[in-house]
Amino acid sequence: MITQFSKILRPAVVILCFALTISSCKNKSKSTTTTVEQDIVTYPSDVIPFMDDWKILCGDGKSFSDLLDTKHDDFFYVENDGKTDWVVYKAPNSGVTSRTSSNTRTELGQKKEWKPNTGGKLTGTLKVKHVSTSGDARVAASYAVVVGQIHGTEGHENEPLKIFYKKFPGHTKGSVFWNYEINTEGDNSKRWDYSSAVWGNDMSVIGDTPTTYPAEPEDGIALGEEFSYEVNVFKGIMYLTFKSEGHETKKFAKSLIKTDFGKSTDIPKQILTLYASIGRDGVERENAYAGELQNFKQGAYNQTNGKDPEENIVWHTGSETYDGDINKQYANGCYTEVWFKEATVGEGTAPLN
Repeated sequence: MITQFSKILRPAVVILCFALTISSCKNKSKSTTTTVEQDIVTYPSDVIPFMDDWKILCGDGKSFSDLLDTKHDDFFYVENDGKTDWVVYKAPNSGVTSRTSSNTRTELGQKKEWKPNTGGKLTGTLKVKHVSTSGDARVAASYAVVVGQIHGTEGHENEPLKIFYKKFPGHTKGSVFWNYEINTEGDNSKRWDYSSAVWGNDMSVIGDTPTTYPAEPEDGIALGEEFSYEVNVFKGIMYLTFKSEGHETKKFAKSLIKTDFGKSTDIPKQILTLYASIGRDGVERENAYAGELQNFKQGAYNQTNGKDPEENIVWHTGSETYDGDINKQYANGCYTEVWFKEATVGEGTAPLN
């Protein structure tokens, strides 16, 4: 009787074990799938798909020429603010710099070169999350970061455009302004930047002492507040458009092929005041940047450095650098951080108005 019952029971047990095995496999499969999904990495090229047009130099000196599926922890990576993915560019006050600069950057450099008559277009939507909290308030470059550029790649290799964000310590709002650097006639040591305010102040508004600050701009941009820019170079003219919700849209136009600063009498008062102590009072060649190759740059070009302000009161900010220790700089606010959620690069187009 027991033998007959065993014969009946054995197939049922086998079927039950098989069912349990299948269920276990399914659960393991689900668990494996979940783990894979959690390990998916989002790269900057997933957020802003123009990365194949660029190379990058990071604040520790590492460079990458292929940016598809590329990131660099603590310098070039993706963050999500709860709603949107952003590409992060982060650079300390002191790191490894480029050949032509004293300042550290984590910044894209456009692979394609172009001349002003040919032109090109760069756009970006961003928010500045941090600027250095150390520096010298008398120095125009202190507490600032450049978030977009046109950079010469031949001749003097000067910069017809730098777009800045600057915020003094203790202020809620900072300033957005853009600088035009003259393509100097003759000796390039006489070069200077003319600064135009977008929201807030231009670069020439500085403190009276190393630790006293000018009044906070009423129409400025706060850290973490979005704004966008369009740089459109068409037939030698640079057209700039700046937008931010709650702020007046600002537009500018500047020729890159015919100078406004060809004679000593053309030098603006801003320059005579700001640059007087370092003797920069040059004039620009008549055709400005005409015929010279340029490219765009975008990211975080930290303007705060550890150089002695007494040697150059415009550009040497005397900030804390912790002897170049990047971790200490990050821990003590001696860095800049810029987030972009959208950007494009392409050909220049005829302005709409």
